[in-house]
Amino acid sequence: MKPVCIAAALLIMSGASVNAGASGDPESGRLKAATCMGCHGAPGMRNAYPGYRVPKLGGQHAQYLADALKGYRDGLRSHPTMRAQAASLSDEDIADIAAYFASLSASGK
Repeated sequence: MKPVCIAAALLIMSGASVNAGASGDPESGRLKAATCMGCHGAPGMRNAYPGYRVPKLGGQHAQYLADALKGYRDGLRSHPTMRAQAASLSDEDIADIAAYFASLSASGK
């Protein structure tokens, strides 16, 4: 095997083990996501301004959700409500909430 292929394989495997260790507990996430459900769980929910539909989170990939929440918490994403909601979340909270939403169907059930 070429050294580049070996290095790439090791990099991929190390990334997989990091992601596997970062997985959260969906049941804990269900309890922690109660506030989230006020907007993301309500059918037809819309923001007052700007006018767009609130994203449905059920069935979304856990890593995407975790990255998004960390982005809001760390100021890399700019939505005032989401930044306020994510500001006090720990990495464990984020992993649990992401695991919970990922465990739901796309309809949120």
